[in-house]
Parts: sequence; C-alpha cells; structure tokens
Amino acid sequence: MMRRAAFALPRSVGVAPQRMPGALRTSFTQIEECTPRLNRSELYVPGTQSKIIPKTAKSAADIVVMDLEDSVSANEKDTARKNVIQALKEVDFGNKTVAVRINGLYSHHLYRDVVDIIEQGGERCDMFVIPMVGNDKDVYMVDSLTTQVEQAVGRKKKIGFGLIIEMAMGMQNVHSIAAASKRNESLHFGVADYAASTKSRTTNIGGPNPSYGVLTDVDGDKPRDFFWGDVWHYAISRIVVAARANGLRPVDGPFGDISDIEGYKAQARRAAVLGCEGKWAIHPSQVGAANEVFSPSEAEVTKATRILEAMAQAEKDGLGAVSLDGKLIDIASIKQARAIVDKSKAIS
Repeated sequence: MMRRAAFALPRSVGVAPQRMPGALRTSFTQIEECTPRLNRSELYVPGTQSKIIPKTAKSAADIVVMDLEDSVSANEKDTARKNVIQALKEVDFGNKTVAVRINGLYSHHLYRDVVDIIEQGGERCDMFVIPMVGNDKDVYMVDSLTTQVEQAVGRKKKIGFGLIIEMAMGMQNVHSIAAASKRNESLHFGVADYAASTKSRTTNIGGPNPSYGVLTDVDGDKPRDFFWGDVWHYAISRIVVAARANGLRPVDGPFGDISDIEGYKAQARRAAVLGCEGKWAIHPSQVGAANEVFSPSEAEVTKATRILEAMAQAEKDGLGAVSLDGKLIDIASIKQARAIVDKSKAIS
C-alpha cells in the first residue's frame, strides 16, 4: 500500500517521491490512500430486522452494512432508523467495520438519517454508504451535512463514505465523484439500478446474460460455437480505475441468486481479477464465498514473499531485474507482491 500523503488536492498532490531502498516508481503526483479496512465481504441487513442485526455482528463478514434505503419500505423508515441507532449503541460488533446505507439525495429521509445517526448513535458508525450518487455535488452535499453535525456534537471519529455508482450519470461522472471528498473510501457497483438506468435488457441482479456473447465464424457445415461475454466488464473496470486513481477501494455489488454460490464465486473471481477488493453479500451464505475469493491463497502469499526476498537481494547486488522460477521479475513486481502480503497480514 502506498504511504499516505500529508495533504491532497483533493486526493492527490504534486510532491516528489523520495527514493528509498526498494521504493516504488510512481508519478510526481502522489495518491493519498483512504482509511485502510479489510473489505472482502460486505453483509447487508435491513434496518427493520432488529433481531437479525446482532447476528451479523457474529458473522465472518468484514463489513456489516445496516440498510435504511432499498430494503426498507417508505412507512418503515423511522422504525428502521431507530433500530439502527439502537444497534450502534448496544450491539458488540467487535473489530468489524460498521456502516449504514442511508437514503439517497432523492429522499427527504436522508437528512434525518445523517443527523439522527450522528447525534444519537455514538461513535460506532464507521461509514455511510450513499446510494444513487450522480455527481460530485451529491457527495459535497452529504459531506457538508455530515461535517456540520459531527462538529455540533463533537464527534471524535470522522465518518467515511462508500459511494454506490448505479446510474448512467454516476458512471459518466465516476472520476470526479471519486475525488469529491476526503471522506471517500470506496466505490461500489450497484448493478441492478445501473441496468435499469442504461435500459439493459435484463431483470437479473448481477450475473451473466445468455444473450451477450459472440458466435464463431461460419466454417462449412460445422456447428458454430457461442461464447458468453461479461456484460458488466466495462462498468466494473471503469469503477476500478476511478477508485484506484483516487486511493479508494473498488467493491463489486450484489449477486441476486442466493441459491447459486458457484455463480456468486465466478462473479467475485472476475471482479477480483479486474482489481476489486471485495463484494457485497445480500445473504449470510455469500459471506464465506466472498472471503474465500478475495483472500490470497497460501501459495500466492508464499510466492509473493519469495518475490520480495528475491528483489531485496537483487537490489543488494545492484540488479534491477532477476529471474525467479524461470520468470522475469523486476521493481514492478514488488508492488503486486507487497499488496498480497499486506492483505494476508490484515486477514490474520
């Protein structure tokens, strides 16, 4: 993980990196990394489910998100908010990150969510997850309100932001959204609403689409093969780039078929390959799968450790690149290896 810069404009700054033994090559512009958190799995629970919330605290999820938005009907918003505040004060979440998905800027419930949770919920809430973010002004508005209430109550811990990109407008503005606030920690792909916003021909929540693929060329009378594609590849890749360029964590969103764990794992693996740090779990059964996919294996950790050792020796020998197991490794390999080792340490 890159070292945090002393200040950012807004999340980066032109400070010449000092060369140190084993230092990574980087731009003159330094990226300020967000608050580090383990973020393999995010377990969502409706705020109305007061009996289930304490169970999430005992789950294996890295982050518990109590929801006040989509899973709560309009006439239960106040009840859900009270349940969440009570949980923040009474439930022992241990060392988990605890977040609340507040209502969006389209709703008059948002201001009450922010004010009541900060004024009445104590210091336990770590993050607000903000839905339907369309532009940087949306983030600015919630940041302003959050800051005012925090200052009014003298809150010691600053609340971070997770931002859900789930509209065509949000995807268009994803880079300015990612840089909109120093509170920003993560970008999330809200696949269902995004599909509706782009008028995609699907009613599924995540997962592949059997109509999205290519047919091989005609070859006489031979049968032609049809290969499925990943309809969400572009969207996730764009979110990953915006997140990483601003020091944030990219997180893949929900997978609606809770009975298909292998399908969930497949979607999680492709997200991990593209650079995502974790994935939502909309059912407890998905938590273990997310943790498995987004945790480096023992073999990966061993290889990464050997790369770091080999490059440390190479530097002593005055070499910029060496061969390990018949493959070239150089200074660019250090960052990849270090990320794996650091994540393994965070999990343990």
